[in-house]
Amino acid sequence: MSNASIVSEVEMATDEPFSGPISESVPTSVTSFAYQRPRQRQGSISSFTYFQDENEPPEYSDEEAVEDVSDDEDLLMADGHHRDLEAGTTSPARRKSSGLGKTSSEQPLLQRLDSRRSDTQELEEGGNFSQKFYIENEDLTMVIAGFSTNFIGFISYIAICCLTGGIGYLVFRWLPRWRIKLIGTPTTLKDCTWVVVEVSFEHNRKWSTSPAKNKQNQWGEFTVHDVTIEDYSYPMSSVFNKPLKEQMNGYRWDNDQELKDLRFIDYRYLRFIYHPEMDKFALNNDWWDSQWSDVKTMRQGLDTEERDPRDQVFGKNMIDIKQKSIPELLVDEAFHPFYIFQIASLILWSLDEYYYYAAAIFLISLFSITTTVVETRSTMKRLREIARFDCDVRVLRNGFWRSSTSSDLVPGDIYEVSDPSLTQLPCDSLLLAGDCIINESMLTGESIPVSKVPITDDVLSYVDLGATSIHPFVARHFLFCGTKIIRARRPQDEEDDEAVALAMCVRTGFNTTKGALVRSMLFPKPSGFKFYRDSFRYIGVMGFIAGIGFVASFINFVKLGLQWHLIVVRALDLITIVVPPALPATLTIGTNFALSRLRKKQIFCISPQRVNVAGKLDVVCFDKTGTLTEDGLDVLGVRLVQHPEIRFGDTLEEVHDLLPPASYDRDPTINYRVNKNMLYSMATCHSLRLVDEELIGDPLDLKMFEFTGWDFEEGSSKTHHFVEPGTHQPAPSVARPPPGMEYDMDDQHNENPLPIELGVLRQFEFVSHLRRASAVIRQNGDPGVSIYVKGAPEVMKDICTPSSIPADFDELLSYYTHKGYRVIACASKYISRLSWHELQAMDRAEAESRLQLIGFIIFENKLKDITTEIIEELNAAKIRTIMCTGDNILTAISVARECDLIDRDSHCFVPRFAEGDKLDPRAVLSWESVDNNLYQLDSETLLPAPIPAEQDTSAPFDALAMTDYTLAVTGDAFRWVIDFGSSDVLKRMLVKGHVFARMSPDEKHELVEKLQSIDYTCGFCGDGANDCGALKAADVGVSLSEAEASVAAPFTSHVFDISCVPTLIKEGRAALVTSFCCFKYMSLYSAIQFTSVSFLYASASNLGDFQFLFIDLALILPIAIFMGWTGAFPYLSKKRPTANLVSRKVLTPLLGQIVFCILVQAVAFESVQTQPWYIPPKLNKKKSNIDNSQNTALFLVSCYQYILSGIVLSIGPPFRESMRKNVPFCVTIVATLAFSLYMLLDPALWLQRFMDLTPMSLDYELFLLALAVVAFIIAYLAERFLFPVMAKWIGKMKQRLRPSHPKKRKQYKEILEDMQ
Repeated sequence: MSNASIVSEVEMATDEPFSGPISESVPTSVTSFAYQRPRQRQGSISSFTYFQDENEPPEYSDEEAVEDVSDDEDLLMADGHHRDLEAGTTSPARRKSSGLGKTSSEQPLLQRLDSRRSDTQELEEGGNFSQKFYIENEDLTMVIAGFSTNFIGFISYIAICCLTGGIGYLVFRWLPRWRIKLIGTPTTLKDCTWVVVEVSFEHNRKWSTSPAKNKQNQWGEFTVHDVTIEDYSYPMSSVFNKPLKEQMNGYRWDNDQELKDLRFIDYRYLRFIYHPEMDKFALNNDWWDSQWSDVKTMRQGLDTEERDPRDQVFGKNMIDIKQKSIPELLVDEAFHPFYIFQIASLILWSLDEYYYYAAAIFLISLFSITTTVVETRSTMKRLREIARFDCDVRVLRNGFWRSSTSSDLVPGDIYEVSDPSLTQLPCDSLLLAGDCIINESMLTGESIPVSKVPITDDVLSYVDLGATSIHPFVARHFLFCGTKIIRARRPQDEEDDEAVALAMCVRTGFNTTKGALVRSMLFPKPSGFKFYRDSFRYIGVMGFIAGIGFVASFINFVKLGLQWHLIVVRALDLITIVVPPALPATLTIGTNFALSRLRKKQIFCISPQRVNVAGKLDVVCFDKTGTLTEDGLDVLGVRLVQHPEIRFGDTLEEVHDLLPPASYDRDPTINYRVNKNMLYSMATCHSLRLVDEELIGDPLDLKMFEFTGWDFEEGSSKTHHFVEPGTHQPAPSVARPPPGMEYDMDDQHNENPLPIELGVLRQFEFVSHLRRASAVIRQNGDPGVSIYVKGAPEVMKDICTPSSIPADFDELLSYYTHKGYRVIACASKYISRLSWHELQAMDRAEAESRLQLIGFIIFENKLKDITTEIIEELNAAKIRTIMCTGDNILTAISVARECDLIDRDSHCFVPRFAEGDKLDPRAVLSWESVDNNLYQLDSETLLPAPIPAEQDTSAPFDALAMTDYTLAVTGDAFRWVIDFGSSDVLKRMLVKGHVFARMSPDEKHELVEKLQSIDYTCGFCGDGANDCGALKAADVGVSLSEAEASVAAPFTSHVFDISCVPTLIKEGRAALVTSFCCFKYMSLYSAIQFTSVSFLYASASNLGDFQFLFIDLALILPIAIFMGWTGAFPYLSKKRPTANLVSRKVLTPLLGQIVFCILVQAVAFESVQTQPWYIPPKLNKKKSNIDNSQNTALFLVSCYQYILSGIVLSIGPPFRESMRKNVPFCVTIVATLAFSLYMLLDPALWLQRFMDLTPMSLDYELFLLALAVVAFIIAYLAERFLFPVMAKWIGKMKQRLRPSHPKKRKQYKEILEDMQ
């Protein structure tokens, strides 16, 4: 038996310990759950070593990889139908996409189904050797290939490692494929003893039909894992779900085969178990016991015989991150190619007697390794503390309650939620009895507590643990691991024999939502930012140049007759000069300084590489409520539907105006029935809960309830008089009027009037895709019930009887939404008699139908003070801004105009369905101006349609507006265009749309991905659970939240306004420019030193030990560090920094500076040899001669080059502050220049000996100084004026010489030009 260790085999992402997208399984609050059908992948562009697709040649072709499609999905999609999980029916699969695609930005605009291909590959002798697996939650394609150890190959591997003194081990460590080829024999998955896991991320986001250039193992993840084999001997159904077709035909125990051995691998804390019938490894994190058919059966709990195999299959219920020891971390760090290169360099320098320099670099490298190890260790320790949770729980085992630790829980265990000592949920569970109020901010970022109620038998059919999100019907019964319990109560039903609140564990450990969150932090998806890839390509080019220098020096030294050890050491030394050891560290300097400045401004980052990406943002999407506007909504008033006129009355701004408490205040001509319904609706139709005598819940509900002035009491023994005798009805929550209004004035004729008490018998909570909520209310003593519904006016209009809708409904709604107010419509109906059982049998669609409209509640949502200023700043910098909200489209347009997100004087066009609806592929969209519907857009081109001849277009407003118009898109129209519209319409809608309203959480996510698809670098700024998906999909997501779920976004701002966005862009631009500055400086430093050494090698000379030390430690190190100290420029520029290192804008100035430096040193090298006091180098075949005039002249002039190049390459405005404001940098420049001047003109005798300087005349010293100054002036002017012009000229010449290869432009720019 062998044991695999995930941490020992997989290298952790220590550079981004808290980055990566949160798993799709992480939910939003119940107010924003939207069920997704299985995503339809378009496939990977990657090729794998051990897996070739059908018709793919053995080498690495461009064939696309295909998702592992399960039999269950095939059955669901059979006959062109899919199951509508919200309606519980089947409907034709007419759409080309289903909700949100795999990664929408990676798909064509209009998705098309791929043909089915095999996901496994067999050996010639039979049996699967490898399989492809797609982990949808993490957008990760992996291949698992089986192997067994070849004894002869293993002996050969040991021999190679020993005979090469460990070099072979390092080579095989860095090139694991070679090691696998040597020691591994391909073996079937059922017989293999270890596997190779190869991973590719779906990162290509271009809409392109051309084949991608495939790269094997694009992100370098290629790992080996042992297969763990354990005795099992339990039914297969205890490990895997039965195929759906067998479940539908009825479960049969006699056909349940025994699984003798449990074969599995643990990869990324996910357990892949070998399925003998399918002959491949499979995840079982969606396992569902076939006996969980009803709640009564589920309440029985487990016995020991049932628990033990589940403990073996699922492991401990513990999110326990295994920590590497300090020696392991040191080995991992020290064996990195960079540090091996350092070690080789140290050995080389020591052989060359550069002991001081070698010792200094050794100490710096040791400090660097130690710092990295300590930081990694502390980061992992902190993450482990966050992730690990263990507590005592009361568990029902063998029919008896017993105390146990939460780590012993397995799926099916029943535990007590109402235990006072339980403050945090230990696993993913279903609530079976009692009720809870849970704070889910750890997962969603939404601080609003969520109410949970027991699950019922009819909802069980909607539970799908393998889905990418929890179905909204299930969400209000689902308890997520890691969320905090605000309150848990025993069942309030006196006839329920349960004395405690019960929950059943369904997922444990890393299979839970919290486990997925932790995994996303441990294994972030690589950002793939081009700068870092290009920088290492450049290092490769420099290495090639070093190789040329090596060959040239080798030949020269052989001609000079030097000893062989000196020839080899000197020639190899060139490589250490050309590839500077400090280069990787300097690339992160700008980012680290930017992070430090961001922290001071209360902006925190968990993905440092995203800082540079922020400097490239083209568009930023903003949520509206809580982001652009204030969180709180104030009730402006209500507008009631008056009867019998069926028209809206005046605005009632106070509750006393709505329902006067005294009879003399009431107008006898008015029937106050509608007024009472509105008041009762506001008092009962909400999701508020009472905790510690304080109402908590949605801010809108809270403001609405506070407007009434009523009191609220949750279900308890005091409200039990509402319970119908002989039923299991729980005690309902009750709303009561304030003192003085306890009795209904209409009941004054009654001798024994009952006080007003409204019991909430049942609630249908707000669901984002329905956009409404409702409550079933019974007044004390009334056998009938009233149903109150509130929601978006557009939705409410569809479920109310037409006779109750005033003629001015749309006009009044438009009036308020145009002014930026938020409008909620209320409706009701009365059922004269309804029993508890009838109420429970009533579905939501029945309850929310045939309603009578009551009126509107008008909420005032004010802009945050700084919003307009920030939007104007972004507009001035030509950074596009988009509003993405779930609110009404007219309200959104009004707010957008108020904050200048769209021009107040330009036409804004909104879509409406002229024919059909969002589900009809033949529907027709009409685009009309929101200000004047005579102005329309062509539905195919989205260009202004011809205006009727009789329409006067001479008005200044119209002439101005039609030249620059914007689009405001509803969620329904957005959905239809994606599913059924043309790609051109979608692209044009994306570049012209500035407001996207009535957008569901998934549609926000998809909008971000579609924008990325047309080459936008997209940011998203939001504050709530609805934004989690979009925040993680964006290139730069900024969460305005203090909650732990800020890990869903790379950045979190604790200043709750959008001022963080321009700050982040400024710092991102500064960091990006700093990275380029440091890279160019380090490259130029290498070129200068390479030039100096190459000139000196011509006569077998070299720089001295302390000269190298002075250059690297006294000059380069402080200048490179403090160069990055320069802060961001305070104003955003229209100009954007380049992010392409291999571009003429970067390489032209760099190569030009290198040429200047070579020329200057050539002048110094040649001129010094003509001086009468010239001391030539003496040829020593055993040792390099240092004390000569060539050495002194080149060393001194190069010192000025190192220092002054820092000034030349230090870029200031418009991306960074002026160099003059960087005090440490200026002090460093002045100090080093002063010391260099001292060494040049009048060095002390001890300094001359220490630095190996030879005497020179004052005239020549002044000549060298003048040479350095003139070279600096030329280099500075060329960098600012000449080289940019040359770069443009080179670009034009390239276009003329290669007209068939035009410059690649961003798609959105081409689309905009086409629409001009």
